[in-house]
Parts: sequence; C-alpha cells; structure tokens
Amino acid sequence: MTRTVMPSPSGDEACATAERESGGRRSVAYAAIGSSDLTDHDPQPAVGGEPVTSGSRRLMVLLAMAMFVLVVDTSLMNVSISAVIRDLNTTASGVQSAIALEALVSAAFILINSKVGDLIGRKRAYVLGLLAYAIGALAMTLAQSLTAIVVFWALIGGIGASLLLPAMQSLIHGNFAGAAQRQAYAMVGASAAIAAAIGPLLGGFVTTYLSWRVGFGLEVLIIAVVLSQIRLVRDVAYTGSRKIDLVGSVLSVLGMGGVVLGILVWHEGGEFVLLLMVVGAAALAALAWWLVRRQRAQKVTLLDPGLFRHPNFTTGVTGQMLQQITLGGAMIALPLFLQMTLEYDAMQAGLSLAPLSLTMFAAALLAGRRAGNRRPASIIRMGFVLASLGTASIIPLVPRVDSGWLLVIPLMVTGAGLGLLVSQLNNYTLAPVEEERISEAAGVNSAAGSFGLSFGLAMAGGIMLAALSFGFTRMTENSTVIPAAQQQQIAAALETDAEVMSNTELDKRITGQPPEIEQEVLAINNDARNRSLQLALLVPVLSGVLGLATSFRMMRLPDVKPAAPLEGMDFG
Repeated sequence: MTRTVMPSPSGDEACATAERESGGRRSVAYAAIGSSDLTDHDPQPAVGGEPVTSGSRRLMVLLAMAMFVLVVDTSLMNVSISAVIRDLNTTASGVQSAIALEALVSAAFILINSKVGDLIGRKRAYVLGLLAYAIGALAMTLAQSLTAIVVFWALIGGIGASLLLPAMQSLIHGNFAGAAQRQAYAMVGASAAIAAAIGPLLGGFVTTYLSWRVGFGLEVLIIAVVLSQIRLVRDVAYTGSRKIDLVGSVLSVLGMGGVVLGILVWHEGGEFVLLLMVVGAAALAALAWWLVRRQRAQKVTLLDPGLFRHPNFTTGVTGQMLQQITLGGAMIALPLFLQMTLEYDAMQAGLSLAPLSLTMFAAALLAGRRAGNRRPASIIRMGFVLASLGTASIIPLVPRVDSGWLLVIPLMVTGAGLGLLVSQLNNYTLAPVEEERISEAAGVNSAAGSFGLSFGLAMAGGIMLAALSFGFTRMTENSTVIPAAQQQQIAAALETDAEVMSNTELDKRITGQPPEIEQEVLAINNDARNRSLQLALLVPVLSGVLGLATSFRMMRLPDVKPAAPLEGMDFG
C-alpha cells in the first residue's frame, strides 16, 4: 500500500518528533491546540515569506531555549531517581508516581488548556505556562519532601506544560511567515531533538558532579531569560467561538485521570483502586456518548467525534498511544535497573541509556529523509517489530549482566524501532484529516500519546513494585537460613524498604545480624528485584506486540495523500 504523494517528514520533522518520544515526559505533540481550527486560530502567513530580522531570529532562539528545557527536564528526573530517593528519604514508588502523574496532568488538560489559551490569549497562556513550569523546577531545587515534588513539579508543572505547548505552536504560526516560519519550526524542533538525544548524558553529568537540584535550578534560569524577552512575542488574535464544552472537559479529565490514578493508588497500597479505574473507564465511555450527542445537536464539542470516522486516523492514534506505552514502560524500568541492580550513579546511567536516545534520533532522521517510496505503514510495522524485539531481548539479560555496556545492542535495536515510529506516525495519523480540522486532530493525537505515556509509566511501575513485594515475602518465608521467628519481621521490612535499595544500601540497614542471614537477605533482595524488573519490561513488550497488530490493520488500509500541509503540526 504505497502512498502516492505522501511526503515523508523532513529531517527537521524527524528531529522534532524524535524529541517527543525519547524525552519521556514531553510526549505531547506540540501542535495540539484544542478543538479550533487553524483558520479560526491564527492569521494566515504572508505569501512569499518575510525576511528573518535580528529580532525574529532572537525570538526563534528564545522559543528553542524554552523547548530545550521542557525536553531535558524528564531526562534529568529519570537519571537522578536514586539521588532524589536518597536526598528526600522517599521511595522509588513515590518518585515513579510523580513522573507518571506529571505526564497524566499534561494529557488530561492539554485539550482544555488549548481552549483556555484561545480565551485568555496565546501570549498570556505562554507566559503562564512558563511561570508554572518554572515554579515546578524551582520547587525541585528547594524540595525537602516528595509532597513538594508532587504538588509543584507534577501538578503545577504538568498544567504549565499543557498551557505552554499549544500556545507555543500558535505563536510560532502567528509571529513568523513563509521562510521565517519554516526556520522557526526547524530551530525549535532541532532544539527539542538535541535535548532528547543528549538529555541522559547532560542530566547524568549535572547530577553526578554537581547536584540534581542544580540541574533544575538551571531550568529556572533559562526560563527567566526567556521571560525577560517576552516583549518580542506578538500576541495572536483568536476569532473563533468562545463557547466551552464544560461537560466534555470534565469527562475527559475524569476518564484519563481515573484509569491512571487507580494504578498510582495501587503503587502506594491505597484503597478504592478498582473504583477509580471503573470511574475512569465509565467517564471515557460517557465522553464518547456526550460528544456524539453534542455534535448531533450542533453544539460546541471538546473534540470532533467525526475524526474517528477516518480509519487511518483511528489506527494512527492507537499506534501513537501504544508507542508511548512502550516508551513509558521502558523509561521506568531501565533507569531503575541501572541504578538499583547495577548501582550506577546518574552519569553512568545516562551513558548507558545514550545508545537508545541517540539511535532513536538517528533512525528518525534517516527514515524521515530516506523513506522513498516505502509505505508509511510498512515502516511503522518494522518500528514496532524492532521496538518489541529490542525490549524483549533485555528481559533475559537483567539477572545476568554486570555492565550497562552489555545492553548496547538491545538498546540500539529498541531505539531504531522507536525512531522509525516517530518518523512516520504523526504524518500517517493526520494525513486523512481535512485542513480545517488538522490542529484539532493534532491535539487529540497529543492527548492520546500523553495518556499512553502516563499509563505505561504507571503500569510498569505498579507491576514492578507489586512483584517486588510479593517476591520479598515469598522468598523470605521459604528461606531455610532465616529463623522462623525473624521471617515475618524481615519480610515486612523488605516490603517497605528493600524495594528502593541497592544491595549496598540494604547491607547498611541490616548490620548486627549473623553473616549467613545478612547474605540470605541480600540474595533475596537481588533475586526479587531482578524478577520484578523483568515483569515490568513485559509492559513495553506487550504494548509493542499490540502495536504490531495495529500496523497490520494499517497495511490493509489505502494510503492517503495529506489533505493539508502538516508542517508545524508536531514542531517538525
């Protein structure tokens, strides 16, 4: 099924899209601007282009700086998990929950905050988004507890991102035209891609040789520089409908939030897990019914349900969500394996993860430029094959490797697969959508991707921690070395503490026990942790397999020529 005139993404598009995937947290497709169209949202760019002045070039640099911060933020968080746990005296499950919650907040509010940006002004939304993000980063530099991270970094920072990203796309579209607009998109996309590629290395270096707090402090400094030049930004007038689908907005937040929050509550051993997930699923079903009902009544809807009548769009959105689940599951399990089992510091963990991010960047760039006449669906299919095989090949290595360098080939295979996916999925998904619905479709695609990321982060983390608890308890009770009188005590301690500890840290906590008991506890810790990590890695593997099944459905659909130019729909 060869697409007749389906252009592959340019190198700049591939770079920009690669950022979305390997950055972990910034999985949002940056063009999401809610349920309004480009005609209503933005003034049309001038025909023939405009010269790139010193002021406009400086604005491009500032926008690129803001995007760099958004992308590098999560790389810093991922490689510094063990340092955050140690400094704040918290748990791995708590930090994992904060990372997943931030992705969830971004997903749940991006469609709503796109409309908020329309109503309050895109420049104001951009400023508020930057300020909220800076508050989150500043909280990280000063935080003395996990609560501060959850409230300020995950919640406020996540809302800030959902305000900032749609506003940024609209401002680029409205402040530049012609060649200058293309250059602005290229510069912002390149900044995002570079941040994604070098983020693990940069975050690892700062965390190891300075402090993870310094890294977040530098983010605040960069945002302050960007805000100091905000006068360069010209606001973009909005002339569309100012009505809001309030019920649809609430249902979308309850739907995505209920499902993922249920998993996060499971992380922490809380109650009402099933109730939260049922409420979430029911809200999503109610949202679908509500949107159809509102559309039939010719009233404003949060998003147009008619988009899902395009089979290419539906399968593309599904592929995007599954790709993000794959990424989210891997980016929770792999850093913890490197920092807990191999006991790597942040720099070593960053170096070990670099093959994945660098290969993803290179594969997306090459596939975008050299796809030729290959069908996008066939490239997507190969992407899911490689991502699944690469991740699956890591599972048997977990209890056997003693160096991150032994994971280089599996990580490169995984990165190549994800790179192929990000080079094609965005264009494949948006190609059948009419021009007046392109930006709305991009917003739906973004929300689905961010939801997938948060689900992958939460599910992989939840499975890992549940397996740890079960494994610790079972192996302790079955031990022939540990006296029966101490088994329950040790099992309880392992359930609450050992799950976040390397063997070195655990060894410091169990001093005073006979040597044979200490060795047995350390062996239990090691075995249970490795098995739990192997189970967690099944999440990205299974998601990749489901993505592969979806790609076969894509192969049976006809290729579609883009109904409108897709430049800028993903900061590409």
